[in-house]
Amino acid sequence: MSDFKACFPLLDDSNHRLTSPSTSDYNCIAWAAEEDDRWWWPSPIGLGYWPPSVPRVESCDAFLRAFETLGYVQCDNSELEDGFVKVALYVSDAGKPTHMARQLTDGTWTSKLGQSNDINHITAEVIWGPAYGNVGFFLKKEK
Repeated sequence: MSDFKACFPLLDDSNHRLTSPSTSDYNCIAWAAEEDDRWWWPSPIGLGYWPPSVPRVESCDAFLRAFETLGYVQCDNSELEDGFVKVALYVSDAGKPTHMARQLTDGTWTSKLGQSNDINHITAEVIWGPAYGNVGFFLKKEK
């Protein structure tokens, strides 16, 4: 836990738990898309997966459009809604996408922390901080 404290000052032992070993097989964007076998990122030189119809630029619009290809639409909040899965797009103070998390069926959230572990966290907000900024957008799709 102490390794995360500087990056995630709101995390403590009561609001998250590790759920996987570290791996570089996938990242948070893939994990939010319910994939664990490839890295998602809009690298302009084509590294990693990105939906072919979406520009490979690090912008909120590109990330929103990427998840629209999976059936997601923007929504107003992180509240658990029966019949839907939600994701959160985190944005830096400079307005750049940094991270994504996915809501689980019990209303908690799951995140892949870079090449490190997956964690479950009780709210989308507990991983706000210097590493990922704050949630910029919530999206949802029918299960």
